[in-house]
Parts: sequence; structure tokens; C-alpha cells
Amino acid sequence: MSDKDNKGSMTVAEAGRKGGETVRNERGREFYETIGRKGGATVKAERGRSFYEEIGRKGGETVKAERGAKFYEEIGKKGGDRVKATRGPNFYEEIGRKGGQKVKKLIEEGKRAARAAMDAQAGAAPAAEGTSAPAATPEEPAQPGGNE
Repeated sequence: MSDKDNKGSMTVAEAGRKGGETVRNERGREFYETIGRKGGATVKAERGRSFYEEIGRKGGETVKAERGAKFYEEIGKKGGDRVKATRGPNFYEEIGRKGGQKVKKLIEEGKRAARAAMDAQAGAAPAAEGTSAPAATPEEPAQPGGNE
């Protein structure tokens, strides 16, 4: 008799599936979520964030090669429709406004920093001669509805 005959007719894949179903039935879905999070944290600690970025990119390229770019268009639309259904039709408008306000604020801060750097460079030579540097520009007044 060979070893295969002693082990029965179940394949390794079938045994794994059966074992997984047994664990799921005994411990529940939360068990897999917990061990998945722990495993992910361990991999992140050992390999770093760049590992996930790399495998994500490779996986995306594989899916694109197998299913085409249109697949991403379809799942993006489905996801967007789902968000719209759960968060309401004004959700995208709200986050767009908030994002636009954040970008505007960052641009203004960048401009102020650039002006300050230019003023510091321009003011460095006259300050050495005894003149004062130009006064900093006052902050612009808040725009209506800009407190989000």
C-alpha cells in the first residue's frame, strides 16, 4: 500500500478548505479579521510600507492586464454609486468644497512663505546697513463659510 492510500482520497486543498470552514464555524469571521490585522502589522513592521505599495502596484498591473482598464472604470462607478447611496447625494459636493478650501489655504501659506523668504533675502542687505526689513503682510480676512 502507498502513502496516498493510507491518507485517504482528500487533496491538500480540500483538507485546507474543510479545516478553514470548521474554524470559521467555531470561531467566526472576527477571528480571521483579528489574525489578518496581526499578520499585516507584523509584515509591515518587518518589510515596511513600501512592500505593500509594491505588491499593490504589481497586483493592479496584473488585474489591468487580465481584465483591462475598463474594469477599474466599472468598479469605480459602482463604488461611487454606493458611497452616494450611503452618504447622500451632497457628499461629493461637501468633500469637494472642503478639499478646495484646504488647497486654497495651502497655496496661500506657500505664497506667504515664499514672500517671507524673498523679503528676508532682500531685507538682509539693507538690514546690515541699518535699515529695517519690510513689515510682514497681515493675514487675509477669513472667507465666508471658510471655517470648515
